[in-house]
Amino acid sequence: MRQPQLLPESLPVSDVDRFLRSLDTHRDRAIVLVMLLGGLRAAEVRGLQLSDVDLGRCRLRVVGKGSKEGHIPVDGAFFTEVAAYLRHERPTGVNSSECFLVLRGPTTGQPLTEAGLRGVFRRHREASGATRVRPHRLRHTYGTELASAGIDLLALRELMGHVSPDTTARYVHLSIEHLAAEYGAARATLAANAR
Repeated sequence: MRQPQLLPESLPVSDVDRFLRSLDTHRDRAIVLVMLLGGLRAAEVRGLQLSDVDLGRCRLRVVGKGSKEGHIPVDGAFFTEVAAYLRHERPTGVNSSECFLVLRGPTTGQPLTEAGLRGVFRRHREASGATRVRPHRLRHTYGTELASAGIDLLALRELMGHVSPDTTARYVHLSIEHLAAEYGAARATLAANAR
C-alpha cells in the first residue's frame, strides 16, 4: 500500500524571527541564514569549504545528495554574516578548508560535526522558545516561500538540488482561492482570444 506523501513543513515568520534573535555568533547566524535563504541541507552546510563561498558574487558552490554539484545565489544577509564570522570569529592559525568550525572548547578549530550542529540548534531552540525550528524545516520554509512567490518550478528544482520534479512540486500549496483565481484568469484569456 502506498503511503501518502506529507507536505513539507515550513515555519511561521514569528518562530524564525525569535530563533534568529537568539543567535549570538556570526557563525550561527550564517548557518541559519544559508538554510533559510539558500535552502541548504544540514550536511551541505557542514560540507561547505572556504573555496565554495564566493563573497564577491554572492554565490555558493554546493555539493548535494549524490555528489550533485550546483552554484546557487544566496541573499546578501548570509554573506554579511559569513564575512563577519571569517573576520572576527573563525579560529586563527587553523589549517582547515571547511568553512564552519567549532568556536570554543576542546575541539576549537575542528570542523563542525553533525552532533555539534544539532547542539547549536538545540541550545537556540531552548533560548528562543521556537521549539519547531529544525535545519530541514528551514529548508522547507525556503522552498515554500519561493513557490508561494511564484518562482518557476524548474528554477526551484535546480536551486534545491532535487532529482525528481515530484519532490519540488510538493512545495506548491495551492489554496482553493488561488486555484479559482487562476482558473478565472485562464477562462477570461480564452474568452478574449475567442472574440
